[in-house]
Amino acid sequence: MSRNGPRMGGGSASGKRFVLLASQFNRSVTLQLIRGATALLRRHGASSRDIRLIWVPGAFELPVVAARIAASRRRPDAIVALGAVIRGGTSQYRVLAQAAAQGLSQVSVSTGVPVTFGIIVAESLAQAKARAGGAMGNRGEEAASAALEVLKVLDSLS
Repeated sequence: MSRNGPRMGGGSASGKRFVLLASQFNRSVTLQLIRGATALLRRHGASSRDIRLIWVPGAFELPVVAARIAASRRRPDAIVALGAVIRGGTSQYRVLAQAAAQGLSQVSVSTGVPVTFGIIVAESLAQAKARAGGAMGNRGEEAASAALEVLKVLDSLS
């Protein structure tokens, strides 16, 4: 979880299937998020065959692809959405980030498949890099950890 927030106990990824859904926009940042998420899932017992990576054009497209994946016959146990929305010359980045967050949340609630938010929303590329394996940790790792936590809670409710 966040360096400023509590770390929970984690959960096992063994025997569970994960989809890492990654935005191609700001690809260099997203690649670091993928590395962090994959490393965390592997440390918690996920096999490489149980981690599937799917690229989409940008953060705005993440929800529609997440919805299709969550509704598929081979639906994963969790989806980890990864990407970076960085401020440009206008405030459009806020609209994109909000649409992605709302869409991903809607997919998670409507399908019952946990979809975690590993999207960095940053003012600058330097700020994004700091949160993608730099001084501020790795948001991809945090999102994968959140997926394990939610699966653990859901398992305890069964």
